[in-house]
Amino acid sequence: MSVTHHANTRNAIADAVLAEIDTGAGNATIELRDAGNTEVSTLTFSDPAGTVGGAILTFTPPANDTSATGGTVTKFAIISPALTECVYGSVGLSGEDINMSAVVITAGWTISITALTYTAPL
Repeated sequence: MSVTHHANTRNAIADAVLAEIDTGAGNATIELRDAGNTEVSTLTFSDPAGTVGGAILTFTPPANDTSATGGTVTKFAIISPALTECVYGSVGLSGEDINMSAVVITAGWTISITALTYTAPL
Protein backbone atom coordinates (compact mmCIF):
# COMPACT_ATOMS: atom_id res chain seq x y z
CA MET A 1 0.00 0.00 0.00
CA SER A 2 1.33 3.44 -0.90
CA VAL A 3 1.32 6.38 1.48
CA THR A 4 -1.62 8.74 1.09
CA HIS A 5 -2.80 11.89 2.83
CA HIS A 6 -6.17 12.65 4.42
CA ALA A 7 -8.13 15.38 2.60
CA ASN A 8 -7.52 17.86 5.43
CA THR A 9 -3.77 17.27 5.15
CA ARG A 10 -3.84 17.74 1.38
CA ASN A 11 -5.78 20.99 1.83
CA ALA A 12 -3.21 22.18 4.39
CA ILE A 13 -0.36 21.33 2.00
CA ALA A 14 -1.94 23.41 -0.79
CA ASP A 15 -2.53 26.29 1.66
CA ALA A 16 1.10 26.09 2.82
CA VAL A 17 2.43 26.13 -0.75
CA LEU A 18 0.45 29.30 -1.53
CA ALA A 19 1.57 30.92 1.73
CA GLU A 20 5.22 30.20 0.90
CA ILE A 21 4.82 31.50 -2.66
CA ASP A 22 3.32 34.76 -1.36
CA THR A 23 5.92 35.26 1.41
CA GLY A 24 7.59 38.66 1.24
CA ALA A 25 6.72 42.06 -0.11
CA GLY A 26 5.80 42.22 -3.77
CA ASN A 27 4.81 39.61 -6.29
CA ALA A 28 5.90 36.04 -6.92
CA THR A 29 7.29 35.07 -10.32
CA ILE A 30 7.52 31.98 -12.46
CA GLU A 31 10.86 31.58 -14.18
CA LEU A 32 11.07 29.39 -17.28
CA ARG A 33 14.59 27.95 -17.54
CA ASP A 34 16.81 25.98 -19.86
CA ALA A 35 18.59 22.75 -18.90
CA GLY A 36 21.47 24.73 -17.35
CA ASN A 37 19.06 26.72 -15.10
CA THR A 38 19.48 29.91 -17.15
CA GLU A 39 16.39 32.11 -17.23
CA VAL A 40 14.57 32.08 -20.59
CA SER A 41 11.45 34.01 -19.54
CA THR A 42 10.03 35.43 -16.30
CA LEU A 43 6.36 36.11 -15.68
CA THR A 44 4.96 37.92 -12.64
CA PHE A 45 1.95 36.77 -10.63
CA SER A 46 -0.56 39.03 -8.93
CA ASP A 47 -0.54 39.15 -5.12
CA PRO A 48 -1.85 36.78 -3.94
CA ALA A 49 -0.62 34.44 -6.65
CA GLY A 50 -3.80 32.37 -6.61
CA THR A 51 -6.50 30.72 -4.52
CA VAL A 52 -6.84 27.32 -2.88
CA GLY A 53 -9.96 25.19 -3.15
CA GLY A 54 -9.56 21.84 -1.44
CA ALA A 55 -6.19 20.40 -2.38
CA ILE A 56 -5.87 22.47 -5.56
CA LEU A 57 -4.05 25.77 -5.86
CA THR A 58 -5.30 27.64 -8.92
CA PHE A 59 -2.93 30.39 -9.94
CA THR A 60 -4.14 33.67 -11.32
CA PRO A 61 -2.55 33.76 -14.78
CA PRO A 62 0.67 35.79 -14.51
CA ALA A 63 1.31 38.92 -16.54
CA ASN A 64 2.86 38.25 -19.93
CA ASP A 65 6.61 38.51 -20.33
CA THR A 66 6.88 40.87 -23.30
CA SER A 67 10.65 40.58 -23.64
CA ALA A 68 11.73 36.96 -23.21
CA THR A 69 15.47 36.40 -22.92
CA GLY A 70 15.27 33.42 -25.26
CA GLY A 71 16.48 29.83 -25.19
CA THR A 72 15.08 26.31 -24.95
CA VAL A 73 12.73 25.86 -21.97
CA THR A 74 12.99 22.55 -20.08
CA LYS A 75 11.96 23.45 -16.52
CA PHE A 76 10.43 26.10 -14.29
CA ALA A 77 10.66 27.50 -10.78
CA ILE A 78 8.06 29.53 -8.90
CA ILE A 79 9.87 32.12 -6.81
CA SER A 80 8.43 34.04 -3.85
CA PRO A 81 8.91 37.80 -3.43
CA ALA A 82 11.40 36.84 -0.69
CA LEU A 83 13.39 35.07 -3.46
CA THR A 84 12.69 31.56 -2.17
CA GLU A 85 12.32 28.97 -4.90
CA CYS A 86 9.09 27.26 -3.83
CA VAL A 87 7.95 24.90 -6.59
CA TYR A 88 9.91 23.28 -9.43
CA GLY A 89 8.80 21.27 -12.41
CA SER A 90 9.35 20.21 -15.99
CA VAL A 91 8.33 22.01 -19.18
CA GLY A 92 7.81 20.47 -22.58
CA LEU A 93 5.46 20.13 -25.52
CA SER A 94 3.34 17.41 -23.87
CA GLY A 95 3.29 15.15 -20.83
CA GLU A 96 5.16 17.61 -18.56
CA ASP A 97 4.18 19.70 -15.55
CA ILE A 98 3.78 22.69 -17.89
CA ASN A 99 3.04 22.08 -21.56
CA MET A 100 3.83 24.86 -24.01
CA SER A 101 3.05 25.32 -27.69
CA ALA A 102 6.77 25.98 -28.28
CA VAL A 103 9.80 25.38 -26.06
CA VAL A 104 12.37 27.09 -28.26
CA ILE A 105 11.85 30.75 -27.40
CA THR A 106 13.30 33.57 -29.48
CA ALA A 107 14.63 36.62 -27.61
CA GLY A 108 11.99 39.34 -27.49
CA TRP A 109 8.98 37.07 -27.83
CA THR A 110 5.93 37.61 -25.66
CA ILE A 111 5.34 34.60 -23.40
CA SER A 112 2.04 33.90 -21.64
CA ILE A 113 0.67 31.27 -19.30
CA THR A 114 -3.11 31.00 -19.54
CA ALA A 115 -3.77 28.40 -16.83
CA LEU A 116 -1.72 26.85 -14.04
CA THR A 117 -2.65 24.67 -11.07
CA TYR A 118 -0.84 22.83 -8.31
CA THR A 119 -2.45 19.75 -6.75
CA ALA A 120 -1.26 18.61 -3.33
CA PRO A 121 -0.03 15.00 -3.34
CA LEU A 122 -2.33 12.13 -2.36
